[in-house]
Amino acid sequence: MTHHAASADLIAAFRRTNYCVHTDPRMTLHIGKSSPQLLDLHRSHKVNSSVFITACNPLSQLLSEDENAIRMDSLGKELTQRGLTFFEGLGQSPSMEWPAEPGYLVLDMSMQAAMALGRKYEQHAIVFTEFDALPQLIMLTGSPPA
Repeated sequence: MTHHAASADLIAAFRRTNYCVHTDPRMTLHIGKSSPQLLDLHRSHKVNSSVFITACNPLSQLLSEDENAIRMDSLGKELTQRGLTFFEGLGQSPSMEWPAEPGYLVLDMSMQAAMALGRKYEQHAIVFTEFDALPQLIMLTGSPPA
């Protein structure tokens, strides 16, 4: 598997993305902005971390909806087999630069496990949140040359 570094433009796009989670009520996560709703979700499930992750569009190569659905099904089955609690969601570009990507908000996963899972599904990045409920963009593919 080749690891292509994400471009600065792509990293900026990830930072602008709205990470919508289909909880009740729904919540939207933003990189670098603390989420009271996520903090409540963490507390109600007695967890200290969560990750927003997708299996779609590996290394930002656009796949068909069917191909992405198969990848998401595989990720969902893996999360279920691991006994993890997760919620469906959608990563949406506010300017609609690219199609919305389905994703999952997974509770109680360590950063190491989340990074390994992101790499397994060939993602440039994951959105990881610790006890502070402050979503962070975690790059998995190295940074672009300066």
